[in-house]
Amino acid sequence: MPESPFEEELSHRLGSEIGRLRVDRGLSQEALAAEVGISTNHLQLLESGLSDRRKGTPANPRFTTLVALSKALEVDLADLIRRIAE
Repeated sequence: MPESPFEEELSHRLGSEIGRLRVDRGLSQEALAAEVGISTNHLQLLESGLSDRRKGTPANPRFTTLVALSKALEVDLADLIRRIAE
């Protein structure tokens, strides 16, 4: 089933927000990925809003990954979700 434009938009918003927060905190992609326990490539995909570049499928990270990212970026998970949902 094709993804909806809404799902694609949320994925891109999430990726942009993760990237912005990472840069604001002076973290490299490598450092954040290591702290969260994911590969740098996985983080790069998340920041681009994708789960697969070739297929162009929107990112849909695991809940545990979102929790780890919010902790590493020092932002409340509810606030992160609120930011991308606005």
